Amino acid sequence: MAEERVQRRLAAILAADMVGYSRLMEADEEGTIARQKAYRKDLIDPSITNHQGRIVKTTGDGLLIEFASVVDAVRCALEVQQGMAEHEGDKPEDRRIQYRVGVNLGDIVIDGEDILGEGVNIASRLEGLSEPGGICISRAAHDQIQGKLPLTVDDLGEHQVKNIARPVHVFQIRLDDPSSVAEPATDQSALTAPSEKPSIAVLPFDNMSGDPEQEFFADGITEDIITELSRFPGLFVIARNSSFTYKGRAVRMQDVGRELGVRYVAEGSVRKAGNRVRVTIQLIEAATGNHVWAERYDRELTDIFDLQDEITQAIVATLPGRLDTAEAERLRRKPPSDMAAYDCLLTAKILHHRITKEDNSEALRLLDKAIELDPDFAQSYAWKACTLGQAMARGYTDDVDTSWKEASTALQRAVALDENDVECHRILCEVNMSSRDWEAAELHHNKAFELNPNDPRLAAQRGELLTWMGKAEEGAEWIRKAIRLDPYEAHLRAHLLGRSLYALRDYEGALSAFRQIPSPRYRHLADMAAISAQMGKADEAKALAAKVLELEPGFTITGYMEGLAYREDADRAHHLEGLRRSGLPE
Repeated sequence: MAEERVQRRLAAILAADMVGYSRLMEADEEGTIARQKAYRKDLIDPSITNHQGRIVKTTGDGLLIEFASVVDAVRCALEVQQGMAEHEGDKPEDRRIQYRVGVNLGDIVIDGEDILGEGVNIASRLEGLSEPGGICISRAAHDQIQGKLPLTVDDLGEHQVKNIARPVHVFQIRLDDPSSVAEPATDQSALTAPSEKPSIAVLPFDNMSGDPEQEFFADGITEDIITELSRFPGLFVIARNSSFTYKGRAVRMQDVGRELGVRYVAEGSVRKAGNRVRVTIQLIEAATGNHVWAERYDRELTDIFDLQDEITQAIVATLPGRLDTAEAERLRRKPPSDMAAYDCLLTAKILHHRITKEDNSEALRLLDKAIELDPDFAQSYAWKACTLGQAMARGYTDDVDTSWKEASTALQRAVALDENDVECHRILCEVNMSSRDWEAAELHHNKAFELNPNDPRLAAQRGELLTWMGKAEEGAEWIRKAIRLDPYEAHLRAHLLGRSLYALRDYEGALSAFRQIPSPRYRHLADMAAISAQMGKADEAKALAAKVLELEPGFTITGYMEGLAYREDADRAHHLEGLRRSGLPE
């Protein structure tokens, strides 16, 4: 008797699975079932039918669907994921129904109404690699949609998955704008563009001490590791402000990697007890969630600086294209003689970043205490100057002259104690830009940049300095780099980019940049009025000028221009022309 021949065919397979099904059922069993049935009836099943799909089988939380076309499978997946996001987006994240979806094109085995084989298994593994609400597709599926669907697709590389002998090449479809083709990187799309350098984000370390007061210590350790890593020119390091947006959140490494555009994520914990500290850290490949390296350090608290250096060097050693030891050398920070001073400094830095009048005042008190405990620790003086600068810039002090004198004294003392302190040179550059001493401004900026080339503040400062000096095109590129290094603070540097583009006569780009500012101040509005006037938008310029005077009744063009540090007369005249055309008072 002849052996029965196995039936096979080529098919597009879509595997979908509900995220957190057990948790949702435990929280609200009847409600979850009712919502799931409603989505099946009104969204999922009709979409499958419209795109000529066939439901092969269902489980309580999953679906296996067969399509004759990859294009139809992906269109169905997009329709379902977009619909789910619209209906569930306003619900708390832990109560939200979301699906992970994987799509593969492969050979399948027919078993009655069921389908089997490696083609099905790969679709299932792709689903497991997808983020909640996302879609991952195989290389074979990706090849089929090329040129047929206007999608932006991220290449996640090859992955070794369970029960599949060879690596699977994975692509992830971006769902932020699936109706349009991918375009060259703009200021927004560049936020998650991959870096050519080994890229890393260090997430806030967990405080495992059981003492809320030690939260400052854990945050400070994290920030210092970020700073130390940033000293290596061969690394692309995400800035503190962006990394700290994940503080206290349970996140998937895939999400962090995608949102920040990094290949690796470091996370860890700090446990401080008496005079000892234990730091645990692990390095994770973001796309796969695989642990690359992990270590635990137990040290006397007085060894904290050596400990940070060890952690930094260990992380760098695990990254692709490992840096040669000689290239990884850097200037070491001078440790304070009193660890209590260091605690005060760490706490003050965290308070400074909160940007409130009360926290600014408390930060200054702690910095004065740190200086009292250790008069020879340069960073305490530098951060005091920085915090005083924040107070002056944001109107937290009524005595600007006294604050300016204190800041200047602190800076001079900091430089005298440690000429290699980044903060000192960064702030001295700002001071000299304000006084139009370009030679001194460049000197201090270059020194700071040499010490820490990945600091987004320094990239932005370089862009601002170049713009003032008449090199706006180069300046705009540096400001864009700052935005890439610190994507969550992009809005804080939008005015710098807008001003550079205005100097380049790119009025559309400049206005677009200024519109990224959530709550524009009168200075921003004045520049927007000037730009609109240069574009011939008289009514818009007039309306913006009126808002300027509403916020700052005493505004004059003469007074405003005094604060613009243009070196070139042509750039100054161009800015002045726009302000006059807007109708603002002389």
